Amino acid sequence: MKKPPVPAPRPPTPLRRADIPQATAPPRRAPGTRTVLNAVLDHGPVARSTVARLTGLSPASVTGHSAHLLARGLIRESPETTGPRGLGRPHVPVDIDTGRHLVAGAHIAVTNSTLSLMDLRGRIVAEDRRPHQDVRPRPGAVLDSLAERLPRLISAHAGGRSVLALGVATGHRVDPGGGVIVRHPQLGWRNVAVRDHLADATGLPVHVDSHARALARAEQLVGEVSTRGSAVLLFVGAVVDAAFATAGEVHLGPRHGAGSIAHLPVGGDGSSLESEVSEQAMVRLAAEQGAPVPSFPALLARATAGETRAGELFRRRARLVGRAVALLLDMFDPEVVVVVEPGTGLLPHCLDDLRTEVARRSLVCDDPERAVVASSFTGRVLSTAGAAVALGALYADPLGPWPALTNVS
Repeated sequence: MKKPPVPAPRPPTPLRRADIPQATAPPRRAPGTRTVLNAVLDHGPVARSTVARLTGLSPASVTGHSAHLLARGLIRESPETTGPRGLGRPHVPVDIDTGRHLVAGAHIAVTNSTLSLMDLRGRIVAEDRRPHQDVRPRPGAVLDSLAERLPRLISAHAGGRSVLALGVATGHRVDPGGGVIVRHPQLGWRNVAVRDHLADATGLPVHVDSHARALARAEQLVGEVSTRGSAVLLFVGAVVDAAFATAGEVHLGPRHGAGSIAHLPVGGDGSSLESEVSEQAMVRLAAEQGAPVPSFPALLARATAGETRAGELFRRRARLVGRAVALLLDMFDPEVVVVVEPGTGLLPHCLDDLRTEVARRSLVCDDPERAVVASSFTGRVLSTAGAAVALGALYADPLGPWPALTNVS
């Protein structure tokens, strides 16, 4: 009798990542501590009992988390208060401690870089802006310059306060997890390891993100309250991009490209948003209209001084930005769109023109005055963006690895 054929061995099933046990770090108390710190930021000086009521945490839990924050110098106790007419048990309110620590920020723009220092309530303490030495600067040259300038800024303006971290912001695609500028076409940069370079050069923890996401986070922390539900932030500068936030989180995207809207069509001829409203486009249009300017800041200065032709260029810009805002409102239906563009914050009629365009074009927006607002940081956008990256990281994880906090008593 013939033996049955022996079946060929079945190839091993490849392991999936989900099948491999993953090492997990021991749980930390950060979520509750974060909740308490953010409540103090919003309401301080505030009694611990009020924090418990606002957050839903137990009084004992709030006391424990507050002790951690006091030990790290992130909050401080204020003078005692009592109830009405001196009755009731005295309360010792807590508030954000702005006298012990700062965060530093660096914003890398197309033509310049800005260093800044910010206190823990999001207020700019100092800034230093310098032009790039070259039209297409080398990454190493820019990052080394930032590292060299930072100690001088701290020495001159920190007032004895320690710097907890350095945040870095720029336009286009940025990978916050890797601390890498993935792609910045105007600078000609690709895959620049910003975090590693600056951490080695400064000795500080370094956090990196796009300026649109950083400014969206800044609005949530210390700016426009309505952004905490859902928001789109539209950044209009030398670079044009956006960020989308919902439930307190800013969307990143699997390829770190969320908010890449520079090529959104807004002109009747199909021209892109960035080609029509960027700073370079504004300077070009001024020259074409017989009123050349050496730079975008010079054009803005003419408009704020009341020069009609310069003002009309910004009103045209506002109307085109309004078309983009209408599209973003219809796509995402957020609570609010924050427009980061100097004309809307500094010049008469620009914000009204933008909202009028939104009312004409949006299918979902029934109240443009509520749904479209100017940036909370007009005049200090670049200095806020970089520092907000570090500030956002601190408020997200106050018990994280912040070396300057380990020896605070």
